Amino acid sequence: MLLYIHIPFCDSKCHYCSFNSYINKTSLIKKYIQAICKQFIFEIKRFDIKEKAIETVFIGGGTPSVIPAVEYKTFFDLINKYLKNDIEITIEANPNSANLNWIKDIKELGVNRISFGVQSFDEKKLKYLGRNHSGKDAINAINNAKTAGFENISLDLIHGTKIDNKKLLKNDLQIAFSTPINHISTYHLSIEKGTLFYKTKEQTKEDIDEQIWFYDKIKERGFTQYEISNFGKYHSIHNLGYWSYKDYIGLGAGAVGFLKNKRFYPHKTIEKYIQEPLFWKEEKLSDDNIKTEKIFLGLRSDIGINEDILNTKEIEKIKILIDEDKIKLENGIIFNNNYLLSDEIALFILS
Repeated sequence: MLLYIHIPFCDSKCHYCSFNSYINKTSLIKKYIQAICKQFIFEIKRFDIKEKAIETVFIGGGTPSVIPAVEYKTFFDLINKYLKNDIEITIEANPNSANLNWIKDIKELGVNRISFGVQSFDEKKLKYLGRNHSGKDAINAINNAKTAGFENISLDLIHGTKIDNKKLLKNDLQIAFSTPINHISTYHLSIEKGTLFYKTKEQTKEDIDEQIWFYDKIKERGFTQYEISNFGKYHSIHNLGYWSYKDYIGLGAGAVGFLKNKRFYPHKTIEKYIQEPLFWKEEKLSDDNIKTEKIFLGLRSDIGINEDILNTKEIEKIKILIDEDKIKLENGIIFNNNYLLSDEIALFILS
């Protein structure tokens, strides 16, 4: 069982951001934490959670580091008895709001993995993306996490912007690998409706050769690619849980929960969520829906696909792909040889 907590508060909105996040609403933090606690108590019953049953916790956003560490204490006190002893607890943080004291305090609560939204160390690119930290801020934050005792430290990088080139990306990686990280998540810039970038044109650059080169440079440092956007010497257990199709509780505004064949969607806005933390819309997934998702997720990650879920026609497609060296079959599990072709391969199998 996985647990995700969504923190929708931010101190600014980046030009590319389409996540469920809001600025100028930090006055609602205390009420929001109370609402999350109330929802968790409800979810214990819905998911039939026993003590020591939760394998991973991920606190994402938004910007979780906007909330003072002390405000999380009530929530951690509530969930503590349901956490496995060797649990992975991750929190996302921004370099401008995660100072050394905050990092120390959040670790004291039990968080043992931290992921920084760096996106770039290049000042021009940071300004272009609408980030409110500097490259130096990012380096300091990562080093502070190591000073505070974190062993598992990750950072996000964005590529595929119109101002990217190999020199800029190589410099970003050189700086990243000079810090004590053991994981990188790297995302190709996508333009989503409702973002500042959506109002302008030609913000992205489609250069597959540059993308392959970028990924290869990361792997050269011993960071293995275990999903299309994730590389590490340490592989996130929480991420792997999603791709393995495990059940997960989703707490907070806009978070999503999943149990067996159902998804649960709470209110997205902070105010509505605080008013009705036990409200949800339910989506029931058909067997075909679940099978399709397992195929797409399996091809995007090193989880793979169990061949037992495929029908005769799909198995014939698999044989073609194996002959073309697009995928491989090992002990009944189908693995993708090129994550960048994952969606195309999935569509071919399902067509």
